[in-house]
Amino acid sequence: MTTVPSPDEGLTAAGLAAKYGLAVSGARPSLAEYVRQLWGRRHFILAFSQAKLTAQYSQAKLGQLWQVATPLLNAAVYYFIFGVILHASRGMSPDVYIPFLVTGVFVFTFTQSSVMTGVRAISGNLGLVRALHFPRAALPVSFSLQQLQQLLFSMIVMFIVTIAFGSYPGPSWLLIVPVLVLQFLFNTGLALIVARLGAKTPDLAQLMPFVLRTWMYASGVMFSISKMMAGRPEWVVRMLQVNPAAVYMDLMRFALIDGYDASNLPPHVWAIALFWALVVFAGGFVYFWKAEERYGRG
Repeated sequence: MTTVPSPDEGLTAAGLAAKYGLAVSGARPSLAEYVRQLWGRRHFILAFSQAKLTAQYSQAKLGQLWQVATPLLNAAVYYFIFGVILHASRGMSPDVYIPFLVTGVFVFTFTQSSVMTGVRAISGNLGLVRALHFPRAALPVSFSLQQLQQLLFSMIVMFIVTIAFGSYPGPSWLLIVPVLVLQFLFNTGLALIVARLGAKTPDLAQLMPFVLRTWMYASGVMFSISKMMAGRPEWVVRMLQVNPAAVYMDLMRFALIDGYDASNLPPHVWAIALFWALVVFAGGFVYFWKAEERYGRG
């Protein structure tokens, strides 16, 4: 009896897969396809961020009021230590320094919280990652969106404080929108970077608070860099001022506070803000995508 040879005889596994349109399970899609898949999950990203925001303070009696109370209490502590005891408000009247400090704390908290939630985006949601198929970037993006929503809620208090100390709404307040857009892009890129790092090294979440605290002290949250560093070499002052956290804080202060003028900003500040937003977001997105097939494995 003659055996009819199989039409697939001699084909390698790769050849068989190509012939029948098979693909590796969990294989990383192309970058363009990945973006398309992520856009297709936009409703999930929004719903997930809102659910996380609601659940964040669900066990507290004051509920979501802690979204405002926490950074406001931090600002009060910093004012007592840096404004009253250490006189870090040098060159600024209380009418300027208090809105300056509150704005700095709220804006830096936006970045700080995006990083802290981002670093646990994968490692803290392994059950979801392993159970469902979706672009993993949806998680750090949704956590950054959650922090943006929290900031928008908190900004009501920031506006009240600013107005209470004599800075009333004007045309400059329109600058708040582009500042928030640029900072959100920057924060999202940073969250994507630390999400990949945190997925591989979960202990990074324990180290990150120390890194962020150091960054906060170097970013002029509690003091004006230009005034505090007066008399120091110009390049040192500029290096501190172009730090992205300082850039977004100072732009928000410039938009909101009447007594905080352009002399406190580094040259080409909008170009610097755009540079940080685009480079960190694009770089963070590609960096995260390159490890897409490894998340939740092992």
